[in-house]
Amino acid sequence: MTIKSELLDELLKDYKKPEDMLGENGILKQLTKALLERALQGEMTHHLGYSKHAVEGKNTGNSRNGKSKKTLKGDHGPMPLEVPRDRSGTFEPQIVQKGQTRFDGFDDKILSLYSRGMTVREIQGHLQEIYGVEVSPDLISNVTDAVLEEVREWQNRPLDRLYPILYLDAIRVKCRDGGHVQNKCVYLAIGVTMEGHKEVLGMWVSQNEGAKFWLSVVTELKNRGVEDILIACVDGLKGFPEAIGTVFPNTQVQLCIVHMIRNSLAFVSYKDRKALVRDLKTIYQANTATDAEAALAVFETTWKGQYPTIGKTWRERWANVIPFFGYPKDIRKAIYTTNAIESLNMSLRKIIKNRSLFPNEDAMTKLLYLALRNIKKKWTMPIRDWGPALNQFAIIFENRVPLN
Repeated sequence: MTIKSELLDELLKDYKKPEDMLGENGILKQLTKALLERALQGEMTHHLGYSKHAVEGKNTGNSRNGKSKKTLKGDHGPMPLEVPRDRSGTFEPQIVQKGQTRFDGFDDKILSLYSRGMTVREIQGHLQEIYGVEVSPDLISNVTDAVLEEVREWQNRPLDRLYPILYLDAIRVKCRDGGHVQNKCVYLAIGVTMEGHKEVLGMWVSQNEGAKFWLSVVTELKNRGVEDILIACVDGLKGFPEAIGTVFPNTQVQLCIVHMIRNSLAFVSYKDRKALVRDLKTIYQANTATDAEAALAVFETTWKGQYPTIGKTWRERWANVIPFFGYPKDIRKAIYTTNAIESLNMSLRKIIKNRSLFPNEDAMTKLLYLALRNIKKKWTMPIRDWGPALNQFAIIFENRVPLN
């Protein structure tokens, strides 16, 4: 329904400044209060079956019995309301329910602030400063605790039958557990759908990684509906190639080249870095696996005196380094690095940097899930050059990629 201009003019004729309309005692707050109280009276009339003072109400066994006062917390500060009562105590208002102390949108404000990494104390201060509303730590905790059920549903939701690419990685978070502070590993899986969109498939917490842990993760993915994964890109996760080979034997495991480079540079002196990186490029930018191996041999000859472990590490992992050389450039761009999940982890680290540690695993899970939910809103576009890459997948992985 459209509000008539004449009514708006009448309401606004005595209000000249923004605070007169939107301030603590502005017309918007007054109008909201009046509309809510009028609606509550309408609900009481519907409940009793007769209007106030109507003769039909005599001897019906129930009638109005004054009003009770309550205060709602909201975006424009606390709002006192008068809620009608009936003698039998059977009136159950719907627009402002019994026990409700805040507008629904107010919970969303708390969740939004929490998901951006603000601590409970910071949220309290923000709501007090902006909206003039005092909230307790228990209220914030209760609002955010309601997210845990949503997390469980999300973690167990059905997944697509096929994901052409799967990225796996982990971030470390300090968390209190049994009276001790521990470094928890939070593992994330990002699947690329057939349409080229990124989707976080799940989040798992473990203190130690290994074949047994990763077997449980990939088994869960299969139980949730995943039948095939073409390529899995990982950061040298211990035990993962064996685990995924058990559940998805046809999946190709590709080590993240960026991680290989980063690990290679960990103990290289600053003065040697530029030259060493240049020589590493001749390996991973080679046209074929044969050319790459020849470049690795040259690299070893050049640097084995100063940094013998670098060439050795590449040799040890060579079987999982070279798969991407067998793909056209369109696919190489997608699997060359786990940048998709690296970017995700960077965003998550920004969110949790305000917390030296989490009081428990639930608090950690709540924040990470809400942060992931916010990040997902930005994933509106498919991976760049996804169309040509998908066509190549259909040719290379014949009979495994549906054509329509």
